[in-house]
Amino acid sequence: MTSIEQILAFNRNFVAAKSYEPHITDKYPDKKLAVVSCMDTRLSVLLQEALGLANGDAKIIKNAGGIIPGPYDSVMRSLVVAVYELGVEEVMVIHHSACGACHMCYAHLREAMLERGIAPETLAAVEAGGIDLTAWLEGFHDTEASVRRTVAAIREHPLMPDGLSVRGFIIDSVTGALTEIE
Repeated sequence: MTSIEQILAFNRNFVAAKSYEPHITDKYPDKKLAVVSCMDTRLSVLLQEALGLANGDAKIIKNAGGIIPGPYDSVMRSLVVAVYELGVEEVMVIHHSACGACHMCYAHLREAMLERGIAPETLAAVEAGGIDLTAWLEGFHDTEASVRRTVAAIREHPLMPDGLSVRGFIIDSVTGALTEIE
């Protein structure tokens, strides 16, 4: 049985047992908070528990590295919606220790793509279409500097309102301890 088949079987039992009832909430974050963080599996449960967040408390926006690669990417789009449509007043940018994006390298990813059957011509066509794959898939090499860049990208965005509180942190991937990055 595949992982997805196992999940579907679990889901049928979850719904039948009404296990969803403790999680019922609405779309508005109770704490008027958005968190931008990494998709790392170590943070799947640890992040919310270490922050004391219950379901419905915050909008959690995750991607590889918890970064904002461009001013009009999906993270910024989500933040604009969170602020203007859902009442978010504070944003926490939370990167983490031992992040894989800290060592991410397009050259390595390119080789992996080629090994999995992506044709070199496809990569060339993507780049000819205006996408700089090196910039798009390159990681960062300094976690604190990456937090500062992400915080600045939000604070300085032309569509973010004055007075929006944006603060940056690094969470320990094992203990959940937060360190604020000034």
